[in-house]
Amino acid sequence: MASLLNKVIQFANSPKGKQVIRQATDKAQTFAKDPKNRAKIEEARRRFQGGRGNGSGPVR
Repeated sequence: MASLLNKVIQFANSPKGKQVIRQATDKAQTFAKDPKNRAKIEEARRRFQGGRGNGSGPVR
């Protein structure tokens, strides 16, 4: 498993990996700026963070 992690790290540090990460970051930021998508993100955040302690959160 460590060799897989090392390969991922090597890719992330390569010029191609940095380009892929930059493109994904830009796409995520563009997605998050859209009001419809922002509302979906906030709703998901409320469900995951706000659902603790009242029995309606994820089952552990």
